[in-house]
Amino acid sequence: MDKKELELLLNRVASGETKPEEAVLQIKTEPYKDLGFAKLDTHRGIRQGMPEVIYGAGKTKEQILQIAQTMAAEKEKTILITRMGEEAAEFVAKQMDLRYDALSRIGIVGEMPPKDGKGRIVVATGGTSDMPVAEEASLTAEVYGNEVCRLYDVGVAGLHRLMDHIEDIMGARVIVAAAGMEGALASVIGGLADCPVIAVPTSVGYGASFGGLSALLSMLNSCASGVSVVNIDNGFGAGYLASMINHI
Repeated sequence: MDKKELELLLNRVASGETKPEEAVLQIKTEPYKDLGFAKLDTHRGIRQGMPEVIYGAGKTKEQILQIAQTMAAEKEKTILITRMGEEAAEFVAKQMDLRYDALSRIGIVGEMPPKDGKGRIVVATGGTSDMPVAEEASLTAEVYGNEVCRLYDVGVAGLHRLMDHIEDIMGARVIVAAAGMEGALASVIGGLADCPVIAVPTSVGYGASFGGLSALLSMLNSCASGVSVVNIDNGFGAGYLASMINHI
């Protein structure tokens, strides 16, 4: 149950459509499910508006499946699995209706929600090599009910590619800019847009990029106002935050 469903339930109680004791039974569930190897936070959707996400890296395929099945039993309509390997995806897909994107390593179980965000989220990348991180952000935002516009390979090495999409930039409600190397894309977009920009440094680049540290420091030192920064390669965190902004 998420916040919207809880509000609908309480409204039905107020109008007399649902008896208070019936509502109590729906709400009165344990705040987490102890699976032994994991404690599933079943009340996160009520507290935060978004249910718990399964971080697939480091988990066995059996653990991922059991967590996903428990979430489905708790009536979660959409289950998001990040950093999911192909072997785990094949295993889970035999038991559940899983859609898997190998590029971003995102798995989605269940139906996609309606696009109820206030505006459009633009996800841009400096280069094609940044696309796995950007797709993680894009699919995360879509799972949380947002319209996403993808602008891939529009980096500063060919600025005209970005300027060809100036209307998309100007019309966005929030922008995610994913880039490696020196991470300049976020500053350029930040100087053009009138909305929040979420910068995602990626671990793309040669030796002196230090696995994304160079881009991270560049983005943290951006002279453009309104630019915030998430961790290296954290496309999920960027998509999640963009969705929160777009639903305010």
